[in-house]
Amino acid sequence: MTLATDCRYDWLVDQHALRACFALMRVLRPHLSDADDFLQRLQRQAEQGYCLLAARAGDEVLGLAGCRLQENLLHGRFFYVDDLVTREDQRSHGIGERLLSEVRAQARRLGCVNLVLDTALGNARGQRFYYRQGLLGLGMHFREAL
Repeated sequence: MTLATDCRYDWLVDQHALRACFALMRVLRPHLSDADDFLQRLQRQAEQGYCLLAARAGDEVLGLAGCRLQENLLHGRFFYVDDLVTREDQRSHGIGERLLSEVRAQARRLGCVNLVLDTALGNARGQRFYYRQGLLGLGMHFREAL
């Protein structure tokens, strides 16, 4: 069992380190086709401010948080959490909580006034986790495939 305190938390930029995140990100985003496609998407998203935080124990990636700085009229300057995932066998050991704590700290350093994320309506376990972390559900996210 790995606890949150046993991990190191790093904002990743190295291509090798990012590639090592593919398998875990695919748990959250199963539509991702392969590691090369994943890296290309990360590169394009990085141009829009996306950054990836990893919780690692040795060479193992145990959790990820992908975020970006944004601003709009609704939320002001905010840090948006695109992706948050912890390896299934590492859940309930504080890693997700620590990832969110690191994300909050980065948001504050960037002068953000809000932390924002979306979750699927059917993600009851995730929603309970977010409520325990102090996030509140404020609306619904709508989408149309084009």
